[in-house]
Amino acid sequence: MSKLNRDVLYLIFKELHNDKYTLHSCLLVNKTWCEVAIPILWRNPWKYLNYSKGKFLLDHLNLNAIKELVKRSEMLIIYNEIIRLFININTKFTHLYIPQKFDYQLHLIPEAKHCFSNIEFIRCYTNINDSGLAGLIEICKSVKELELIINKNDNNYGVTKLIETQKSLFNVHYIIFRSTDNVLFHTALETSLIKHANTIQHFKITNQPCTYFLSSFINLKSLELDGYFGVTWYCLKNLSLPFLQILKVNNDYPVTFLEGIIESTSGYLSEIAINRINYDDLNSKILIQAIYTKCPKLKYLKSEFKNNNILELEKLLINCQYLDGLFIIGISGFDWYKCFEILIRSSPINLFKFKFNYSTHIGCLKLFFDDWKIKCPDRPMKLQLIDEKRRPISEANENLIETYKAEGIIKKFSNHLYNEDFEWL
Repeated sequence: MSKLNRDVLYLIFKELHNDKYTLHSCLLVNKTWCEVAIPILWRNPWKYLNYSKGKFLLDHLNLNAIKELVKRSEMLIIYNEIIRLFININTKFTHLYIPQKFDYQLHLIPEAKHCFSNIEFIRCYTNINDSGLAGLIEICKSVKELELIINKNDNNYGVTKLIETQKSLFNVHYIIFRSTDNVLFHTALETSLIKHANTIQHFKITNQPCTYFLSSFINLKSLELDGYFGVTWYCLKNLSLPFLQILKVNNDYPVTFLEGIIESTSGYLSEIAINRINYDDLNSKILIQAIYTKCPKLKYLKSEFKNNNILELEKLLINCQYLDGLFIIGISGFDWYKCFEILIRSSPINLFKFKFNYSTHIGCLKLFFDDWKIKCPDRPMKLQLIDEKRRPISEANENLIETYKAEGIIKKFSNHLYNEDFEWL
């Protein structure tokens, strides 16, 4: 296939001009494929840029990128001129990205208040200098989304004032790349965030906090836990989030803590993603049982299933009748035949979106598609096969997929790893 001449490749790629994912994958085959695909993919460079993404180019200001650009020349005058080029009376930004140890006094630029009057998102490091921080505090008071990156050293306590001065903070990413012994600084940050407890609805945290401040966010609608291995996370014990709708878990947290969070949600949970979990059979079963007994409104689930608790999948399908999308992670030796048998027998009427990790045998897939054709002829599926090692789909599987797409059993298919957990084409 990779030996086809340029003319043949061009004719093939031309037919794929509306399929950006396939064309993108062609770029990676070899030099010839890349050279033929590029003109087609870039014939209209704005074709795949929707309004929201196009607007992104105009209202996001990344000062870190500007800093890196100028670093090579080390000329302050160039940096100043570039800053002033972006900050003028004709420009307004909604997103602002601040580099580490930022010391530029933005508020001294006459047009700055106009440019940043609509700032909704700020990403900054806690080692920001006083001069740079003073400008942010003065001109950015209506931030809705804050991505705060906590450094190991040289942290500025003035960041707490930046947090406290915001009027309607509702989305926070609390990112700790490295553990720190600076308990006082972390406590100060967490205390300042508590002052927004009534407005914060979305929260992501990447390391165990120093206080139990998560319990203050009683109106939280989404929580993402993305911590390090070997940390106990006692702050999750007895955590009650009655209005939580989305829960994403990216580590082995004590299953009793997660069970408690799920049970506290009053049945509002509609989306659960459980990643990088390595529970034993018993704990895995406890977690799945908590989901299907306490989440009647569940629409999307990503979870690992094991052979010893595969029957819990059927109970989940029966109890969660609003399930719309299912991402199943089957560990080595997983019985996909049994899994697909259960899906055919017990899938609720809304379920037609599937993602499976890429260990599924072709014969198993074929049987699944044939059974789906009989059981759900009017419900074509959206399917994605995931290979975390980025191995391409086999030619046999690809041909099989195309056959069932032609028959209308599969509506859309992808094997791209880059989509979000619950993003289907």
